[in-house]
Amino acid sequence: MRVVIVTESFPPDVNGVAHCALQTARHLVERGHAPLVVAPASPKSPTSLGQVVGQGGAPLAGQGPDALAPCPVVRVPSLPLPGYPQVRVALPSRRVATAITEHRADIVHLASPFVLGVRGMAAAARLGIPAVAVYQTDLAGYARTYMGAGEATAWRRIRSVHAAADRTLAPSTPALHDLEAHGVPRVRLWPRGVDTVRFRPEHRDETLRRELAPNGELIVGYVGRLAPEKQVELLAGACGLRGVRVVVVGDGPSEVTLRGALPGAAFLGRRTGDELARIFASLDVFVHTGPFETFCQTVQEAMASGVPVVAPAAGGPLDLVAHGRTGLLVPPRDAGAVRDAVWSLAADPALRAAYGAAGRATVEGRTWAAVGDQLIGHYADVLSARTAVAA
Repeated sequence: MRVVIVTESFPPDVNGVAHCALQTARHLVERGHAPLVVAPASPKSPTSLGQVVGQGGAPLAGQGPDALAPCPVVRVPSLPLPGYPQVRVALPSRRVATAITEHRADIVHLASPFVLGVRGMAAAARLGIPAVAVYQTDLAGYARTYMGAGEATAWRRIRSVHAAADRTLAPSTPALHDLEAHGVPRVRLWPRGVDTVRFRPEHRDETLRRELAPNGELIVGYVGRLAPEKQVELLAGACGLRGVRVVVVGDGPSEVTLRGALPGAAFLGRRTGDELARIFASLDVFVHTGPFETFCQTVQEAMASGVPVVAPAAGGPLDLVAHGRTGLLVPPRDAGAVRDAVWSLAADPALRAAYGAAGRATVEGRTWAAVGDQLIGHYADVLSARTAVAA
């Protein structure tokens, strides 16, 4: 199959949408398919640097950071989101339609469509090419967080984009039910994979643990963006627990505020790859605080690392965390509940070990290869349905 992946984010960006798009492209190449990625330009990507690009805007071999991508990447001009420069918004461009046409796409994959994905959906419809839309971002929750309103408007936009797709893929059961409740048709479940080789308990590093907790404290970690919707300030109560050291991994617009809100916490900044895997495995407890996750990849990475999880009983974590077996689910937005969950795990090393082992066992079969094959199955279903209608 010839697949065009239109994504709102792609490496070097570090977020769930970018990571999933990268893993999807890699898997398609490994299975003998021919993907092409269309993504907003980042500050270091070819269109931002004024480097030479090839036909359709794709970078020439050896040009820029996309030279290491598993397939050609077309970059669309973009601007940083005001107040949140880590997020870039694509500008109007003919490159999307041109890329789909020149690649001779059999199917268009829309990763978290909102701005660039809308153009991808329009181009696919105009060209008569089937499209699969992957729901990954709780835009309605973000609208509520950043604007205090606008949730209904966000759902109207989500519904209009996804209703035009041949199939919408939801990453979790709660996300699927949410989409169906808001009138999105043709929704199926497609979860996310996890790298169980990179993220594993054996990467626990006692030297790193001594650096982070020189007095032998219990290490409680958060990994992710530092932004208002993540509500990382809910870790404040855990910071006050005796014998606990909170470690925060990530960056974002809330970092300065969080440094004041989480006294004594260690802020490590953005970490990736094997270094991130070493940090995950060296934690005693992983806490995710944000209530707007459609999936929550970091929870899966913590489980693969053999670390017990505390997460809100909302969204994606409901599918991932078995309460009382692999971790603890707490009421969303409840700092006291987060503190009490951490304290209960701090007091019981055997329970932590049991939860961690159960978490690892739970995710061992959730490889990117396995879920990538599921995705190819969804593509095949959509193409077959189109063929049947045409016949």
